[in-house]
Parts: sequence; C-alpha cells; structure tokens
Amino acid sequence: MRIGLSYDLKEGLLPEQDSLDDAFEEYDSQATVEFITAALEAKGHSVVLLDGGIQFLDNIRRERVDIVFNIAEGRGSYRSREAQVPSVLEMMNIPYTGADPQCLAVCLDKPVTKKLVAADGIITPKWLIIANQEDFKKTSWDGFPLPAIIKPAYEGSSKGIRFTSLAYSAKQAQKEALRTLECYRQPAMVEEFIDGDEVTVGIIGNNLPRIVGIMRVVPRKKNGHFIYSLEVKRDYLNLVDYECPACLVPEAIEKLAESSLKIFKALGCRDFARVDFRVSTEGIPYFIEINPLPGLGTYSDLIIMAKMMGWKHKEVIGAVLDAALERYPQCVRV
Repeated sequence: MRIGLSYDLKEGLLPEQDSLDDAFEEYDSQATVEFITAALEAKGHSVVLLDGGIQFLDNIRRERVDIVFNIAEGRGSYRSREAQVPSVLEMMNIPYTGADPQCLAVCLDKPVTKKLVAADGIITPKWLIIANQEDFKKTSWDGFPLPAIIKPAYEGSSKGIRFTSLAYSAKQAQKEALRTLECYRQPAMVEEFIDGDEVTVGIIGNNLPRIVGIMRVVPRKKNGHFIYSLEVKRDYLNLVDYECPACLVPEAIEKLAESSLKIFKALGCRDFARVDFRVSTEGIPYFIEINPLPGLGTYSDLIIMAKMMGWKHKEVIGAVLDAALERYPQCVRV
C-alpha cells in the first residue's frame, strides 16, 4: 500500500516571540518520523511524508495514498486541534489510523472527558474549572480537597504541569490558576490530588481491544508527593523507573484493565490509546485523563510499556496500522 504519514515536528516550527518553553512539547521528533517510516516500509508499504499544517493540506491534495498513518497533533492552541487532520481526511474520504475528530476533540478537553467518564460510572478526582479572570474572582475554595493539581484544561504531554502545580493551600492554588490563565490563555482545571501511584494503561485494537500493558511510574527519590510533571518527563531516565507489569494488588490491576477498556469504548477511541490513572493508597484507581493519540516515539510511555511487555517498537506501529485496516477492508489488497 501507499501510506501517507501526517505529523507535526518540533524542529519544523519557529517559536513565537512570547511562546512558552513547552509550546511544542506534544510534537514529534524527526527520529520518530523516520522510525515509523522504516517500520511501515519493513511491512512492504511505500510511505509518503505529508507533514502537518498548511504543508499537509498541500501534500494531501497532490499525493494519492491508500491510507494515512496519523500522528499529527494539530496546529495552534485550539481545544479541537488534534481533530484538524482527521477532519480533512474525512472530508476527502481518505482512510486514516486512530480516533475520529469527535473523539479527539472531546478527549483533549479534560473537563468534558471527566464528565462523560464519571457519567459512565468511572471514579475520577473532584475538580473545578476557572474559565477566566472573572471566574477566578467568584471561585470559592471552601471545602475543596487539598493538595490539588492545577493544569491547563486543553493540553497534553504534561504541558503546563510543573513542580509548582501541586498546591497545598488555597493561596498557592490561586497563584497557579492565575499562571495557567495568563500563560496558556485557556481555562485552568483544579483537580484533587490523589496520593498514591501514577499508572498508565496502553490499549491497541477495536472490536476486541487488548491491554498492551499496565505501567507504574516510580519516582527514584521518595520525598513528598510525586507528580508526573513536565520536568520529570524531560528527564525521565534519571528521575523515574518504569514498572510493567505494575506491582499492584490483583484487585487494582483488574479494575484498571476493566475501567480502561470501558473508557476506551465510551469515548469512541479507535486503534490505540493510553489511559492515565492515580491509584490511591487504598488501591482505588482514579481516572485522570486519556490520550487517544498517544506518542509513538522511543521515549513515549506506550512504547516504553510495550517493550517491557516483550513487543518490538516496530510491532506496535504495525499493530496500530493493522487495527485501522480492519476498519477499512477496502484498503487491503489480496
């Protein structure tokens, strides 16, 4: 098959004058694009590099492809940005891997996702939203559980989540909420902090999606509350160890697997996803967020857990493509 590869590169974009140091955190590296290209070519396919943004629009109109392998995160700071490339592909009736525009738009909006998941019976930490400066002035902190994590409402890859994002007092939470409003120009979500383990669950498939792994993120320094912040992710080789399978009680493992598959289905995910939880000291999993377009680079959590479970990196790429092809039998040539 002739496969198009859509992506957004960190190296391909110039930062704006007032942009933050994590503005391109979600975007991929050239090495990731090269690896996915090689993995697809190893399966006998030819690969057309489509890029992202305006370049993607130009390329997809010019090139003929059977299917697009999509890892593009979208341009700008819009809460629906991950839906940009799939929306164009649907308009042009071109098959593609991964979630559809509606799923991607919903899942990037953390408050909306939490409401939908909670309505389906999944436990999630308490939260409140501060939409703007006026909302900030009206927000009551009485009774809200502390400590709390303050994060941008429409970001991924831990953008906006720093060591300072864990607030132990209402005053500190207010300061972090203001920082989020001013720096990220979007609502701030204040979320109850669940003391316990950071756990992420990988899923691949559709009709019978399978759990790739359940991975615990273990800090090397056990001093105080641990958050999987941007600083940690940027220096993960020195600051954390990954444990997969996660050493948790059987009841917690069973609940994590059951909840992850339920969430995957409820939100309309396709082909692959990664679901993040905090497991309390009592062994109760709390849903934090889901990524229906998880990274596929060597440094990405889905790849790290898959390799720890015996997968090869290229096998994950192949499994994602195969899952998509099950939905598009017209692409499979006998």
